[in-house]
Amino acid sequence: MRERVFNHFFGLSYAADAFRAALRIPNMLQNLFGEGVLSASFIPVYAKLVANNAREEAGRVASAIFSLLALITSVLVLLGVLATPYLIELIAPGFHGETRRLAIQLVRIFFPGVGFLVLSAWCLGILNSHRKFFLPYVVGVIWNITTILALLIFGWHSTDSYLAVYTAWGAMIGNALQFFAQIPVVLRVLPALPLSLSIANENVSAVIRNFVPVFVSRGVVQISGFVDAFLASFLPTGSLAAFSTAQTLCLLPVSLFGISISAAELPAMSSALGTDQEIAGTVRERLRSSTRRIGFFVVPSAVAFFALGDVVAAAIYQTGRFSHADAVYVWAILAGAAVGLVAQTIGRLYSSAYYALRDTKTPMRFAIVRVILTTGLGYLFALPLPKLLGIAPRWGAAGLTASAGIAGWVEFLLLRRGMSRKIGSVPFPTLDLGKLWGSAILAAVGAWAIKIALPLLRPEVAAVLILLPFGAIYLGLTTLLGLNQAASLMNRVLRRH
Repeated sequence: MRERVFNHFFGLSYAADAFRAALRIPNMLQNLFGEGVLSASFIPVYAKLVANNAREEAGRVASAIFSLLALITSVLVLLGVLATPYLIELIAPGFHGETRRLAIQLVRIFFPGVGFLVLSAWCLGILNSHRKFFLPYVVGVIWNITTILALLIFGWHSTDSYLAVYTAWGAMIGNALQFFAQIPVVLRVLPALPLSLSIANENVSAVIRNFVPVFVSRGVVQISGFVDAFLASFLPTGSLAAFSTAQTLCLLPVSLFGISISAAELPAMSSALGTDQEIAGTVRERLRSSTRRIGFFVVPSAVAFFALGDVVAAAIYQTGRFSHADAVYVWAILAGAAVGLVAQTIGRLYSSAYYALRDTKTPMRFAIVRVILTTGLGYLFALPLPKLLGIAPRWGAAGLTASAGIAGWVEFLLLRRGMSRKIGSVPFPTLDLGKLWGSAILAAVGAWAIKIALPLLRPEVAAVLILLPFGAIYLGLTTLLGLNQAASLMNRVLRRH
């Protein structure tokens, strides 16, 4: 809904380019110090203490990490606001004039909200370790609501530049509310929160030791995102906005089925008790079962993006200044992203397994390989390749997502091979995934037949008539093929009716 309203008012304009680019810099700090790094470094230590009923020690560790995060992010936010013009030169050197000026102004608004996002991620780590998953993830809706309200209140009478500024302030307010909404529940599960900057505690030191390689790993991945924005800024106006729009769509299955399962598995695997062999057996089994669960949902998502991406993009975005031609452009970028969607989501699961086993260095090395590949292939696919193929430069945005997908598969294969060396061979459900791909492709053929037969309809109506049969055919075929995930889903649907 947020993206639909945003694109209604901005389309693929220069202000949309500036807004998308400006979001990347604060998001980098959020990812470096926030959810991803804290999940990898803090949850394994804290969850183990909770599993061993060491509640007071868990509280001391949590409070020390909170204090350190608050201090570090405060300093970085101040420096970031002062250094914004130089940061824009790094992330989007292709921006000039009004686009560059607006991007600088927006970054300075976004930066203070980063501190709240990082502390929200600390809350998430606490609550996930106590098996409370709903609240820390649903509070993200607050950010969406405040952003949508800003767009609806100011969008009808503001210029693009002013509306971008108002929307940024709405997002910043949402960041603060996300943190304050979680604090009451966090204080109920923590025995105490004595603020302290001491790092002498053994468990606090363990979190910091884990933090450094994960920080580097996340930093390397963030460089990859900056490289994409850097290259996209040299493409025609609207390319960066379209690229970011497609990425948001790709994050839907990644978040729903990849991050959600990986987030739930991290404290579960971190809490595994017993001998090394018993812990390894537990991790192997959880990897096997969760790979099936992720694949069941992500494989059809990838096929839908590749074959029906115009239907998906038009249903969500085609309104106001966002045209059908824009939806087709986003489809091309989605098709490129579909190449690596499965690898990236299952790769997150394997990274969580490494973190649960207190190994943060191996994923870091593989992330570096991925970023090197993404950078080299991204340049080739985005800039020289369209010229060689004789197509418009704007289609280089699809080359960016395709190159990232290829690099994602390489990283996943490295993660899987390394995990097999660490805990023994992890059974991979090759046959089941083959059935999933076959079912999804046949479902896409059926959906395409419906798409061709349909008259010209509103995008939302067409999406219902095309995508619902796609899902129904996929679910029916996977049920007939005896896949447990399909049977379980069918049973739940039938019980509710």
